[in-house]
Amino acid sequence: MPDYPEDLKYSADHEWVRSGNGSTVRVGITEYAADQLGDIVFVSLPTVGDPVASGDSCGELESTKSVSDVFSPVSGTVTAVNETLEGSPETVNGDPYGDGWLFEVEIDADTDLEDLMDADTYAEQAGG
Repeated sequence: MPDYPEDLKYSADHEWVRSGNGSTVRVGITEYAADQLGDIVFVSLPTVGDPVASGDSCGELESTKSVSDVFSPVSGTVTAVNETLEGSPETVNGDPYGDGWLFEVEIDADTDLEDLMDADTYAEQAGG
């Protein structure tokens, strides 16, 4: 069964959010999503400075099986992207909650992380 760390918040689109310092959060995909995609061979991420809106597509993950959109679970401005993934996209599969993170967002003041799911709720939705 996939792992869903308790300290994260989760979206219905299988992204996770880790609160950072202040209003910046880190975003990635869940172990469930990584397993469903299979071996990730290419990652397309938003650009630093790009505005993102909760629920909107802002990147793509290409695997040996398919291409899947990455949806931002929060609204705000992209402040960092994981450039390691450009040369090592398989890191998303190997460590989805650590080195396989995708991007960071300075969230808008009206964004409420409590609107996202906790680990137990997400596990139920994902069938785990």
